[in-house]
Amino acid sequence: MIQLNNICKSYSTQELFSNLSFKLNAGNRIGLVGRNGSGKSTLFKLILGEESADSGDIIIPKGYRIGALKQHLVFTEPTLREEAALALTEEMKYDTYRVEKILFGLGFGAEDLDKNPLSFSGGYQIRINLAKLLVTEPNLLLLDEPTNYLDIVSLRWLKNFLQNFQGELILITHDREFMDAVCTHTMGIVRKNLTLIPGDTHKFYEQLSANDELYEKQKIAQDKKVKELEDFIARNKARASTAALAQSKVKQLEKMDLLDDLGFDASLKFDFNYKETPAKVLLEVKDVSFGYTPQNILFKNISFSIAKGECIGIIGKNGKGKSTLLNVIGKELKPLSGSVEYQANTEFGHFGQTNIAHLNPNNTVIDEIYTANPKMPEAMVRGLCGGMMFSGEMAQKKISLLSGGEKSRVMLGKILAREVNLLLLDEPTNHLDMDSIAALTEAINRFNGSVIVVTHSEELLRKVCDRLIIFSKDGAQYFDGGYDMFLEKIGWEDEEQEEKVKAAPKSNTKEIKKQISDLVRERNNNTSALKKEVQKLENAIMKVEEALEVHHKELIEASNAGESAKLMELSKLVAKEENDVEEFFEKLEVAQTQLDAINAEYDKKIEELS
Repeated sequence: MIQLNNICKSYSTQELFSNLSFKLNAGNRIGLVGRNGSGKSTLFKLILGEESADSGDIIIPKGYRIGALKQHLVFTEPTLREEAALALTEEMKYDTYRVEKILFGLGFGAEDLDKNPLSFSGGYQIRINLAKLLVTEPNLLLLDEPTNYLDIVSLRWLKNFLQNFQGELILITHDREFMDAVCTHTMGIVRKNLTLIPGDTHKFYEQLSANDELYEKQKIAQDKKVKELEDFIARNKARASTAALAQSKVKQLEKMDLLDDLGFDASLKFDFNYKETPAKVLLEVKDVSFGYTPQNILFKNISFSIAKGECIGIIGKNGKGKSTLLNVIGKELKPLSGSVEYQANTEFGHFGQTNIAHLNPNNTVIDEIYTANPKMPEAMVRGLCGGMMFSGEMAQKKISLLSGGEKSRVMLGKILAREVNLLLLDEPTNHLDMDSIAALTEAINRFNGSVIVVTHSEELLRKVCDRLIIFSKDGAQYFDGGYDMFLEKIGWEDEEQEEKVKAAPKSNTKEIKKQISDLVRERNNNTSALKKEVQKLENAIMKVEEALEVHHKELIEASNAGESAKLMELSKLVAKEENDVEEFFEKLEVAQTQLDAINAEYDKKIEELS
């Protein structure tokens, strides 16, 4: 359990928190929400001691272990297996099967265990850090956007893991469905303070809306009362007969605790600019195959068409070729074989990581959006900037100074500036907060054209996709139905099970590891009371010996001063303490001997199995 009391934190002229307080109770799994820049990650840094509050207290119980997902990457071991095993404690050092189970759940295979950690991509290296964190089983997990680097299968595994996690959790994620499935409470940073309620994000925002509505009513009533008092004072302060009464109204006004205007965060609001077309089918993909070399084919013979008004979702594990297929469709890459045929009136907008890299770092936000449609009036461009949360001076900010999320919004703005009837969206929810994702989802549903979207968000898949292209280890296949129908008829279970069978160590090795793990746990259970007894006795001996040292000095001083009464009193006290130390040492010897004997017995059993 941790507690934050009256925390204030500012950066330069920007105040993040004002007298923020909250208490984390045992078993709480909290989803932390708030607009980008509201201070969610800073709150984590304060709890971890990586930054200091300007004022207030953070109380963390002694021995309470906090684990956080590290974004920086430092690996020291030659293999993935050895690197992940660094997280095991001395008592858990034989539980390597636990490490492997977590690695397999996060998308690694048996063939990866002996690879160098540095050989993996950045996203998979973050997964290694996540695996090491989950292995340690801390009292509190702080997870800041862990879903950003996971594919849909690993997301489903992590969701199940966190649902069964026995400690406390504070989770930051833009994936609303993931948060609601995992968390028992929702906590939001709202107007520089924290609001915590039991329940999911839907209940939280409903409560927040109700609170705001009540506050506004109270503010209107108070403003009316203030106006009445001010009018009375203005009319009566100059008259001698009513001056005293006017003065009493002044005092009444001064004592009022005036309510501030509610500050509302900027919200992403937009609609895609649809270009009319008579065509019913906007795109046909015929027998398309692609690989960076003819020997390394990512996908082959993919065929599908998309009609006006349809949305197709592309899903699957990372590294299978989902984004590559979208880049082939978007003419960023040429297929090895097959064809991508657009109707004459088809105009597409492509949102993806490769496109973000094409942004001119020297342009301002408004200049970059102009490049998408130079004929657009300035008022409309500024309106687009405002819709993308770049109001006023923010529209003059250079691209090179923007965060990843801000650059994503610029890319959306460029697509909005153009008239399109086909959207190609690659992970559009990355770097957006929950409110912005909700706005994007609504805009896709309102769009009259067609959409092809690559996403790991199960919520987005359910809300917008009519059909799917599924990437699996056997290639890519077309599925004529939505995501829930896919889960019901096919699902991820078969692929997961096959991967686990392939990834699992040989049965006898696994059984040996399990036996060793069971012995370690049995030994820990059998020695737990003795360890506590030994620790208790050692602490008692240290405490009495410290007192003895002080009393010996006082004894010498009393002897030199000839204080016979004090000398007699101290002599009795020293004699008792020396006797106590002797008794504690005898008990310690017995307990330590028993502990050593049990450890030796189990060490022999473990050595025989090893």
